Amino acid sequence: MIYPAKVNVQNEEKVEITLPDMPGVKVIDESIDLAINKLSDAIAEHLAILVEYGEQVPEASSMTDVLRNTHQQGIVLMAHEFDVTPYLGKSHKINVTLPELLIKQIDDRVAKSEQFNSRSGFIAQACMSLLRK
Repeated sequence: MIYPAKVNVQNEEKVEITLPDMPGVKVIDESIDLAINKLSDAIAEHLAILVEYGEQVPEASSMTDVLRNTHQQGIVLMAHEFDVTPYLGKSHKINVTLPELLIKQIDDRVAKSEQFNSRSGFIAQACMSLLRK
């Protein structure tokens, strides 16, 4: 999932990154690069706690909505991609029947994409996207 993030450069030695969709995630460091490097770990820790308490993985807001609702001076938006699949629960094997051409299209997309590691991952992402609507 691609989460919008707010980057607040407070001064030359302090950068803060927050995620509007995950109020518990905040990373503070001395540079944007260092803060970005810590962001995935902060998201993983936050999601692990949510799952432990039976909470749902938060949906990602659109960048447009976050931009519309950001009125602070000096805030820059960025997108941060994070694989939420491990936090959705235990995986179960199912049988799915799909047309041969569709399977070929899925396999071609997976082979050309760094975003998807498998056919199952592609199908899971497509399902989550459709279910969010």
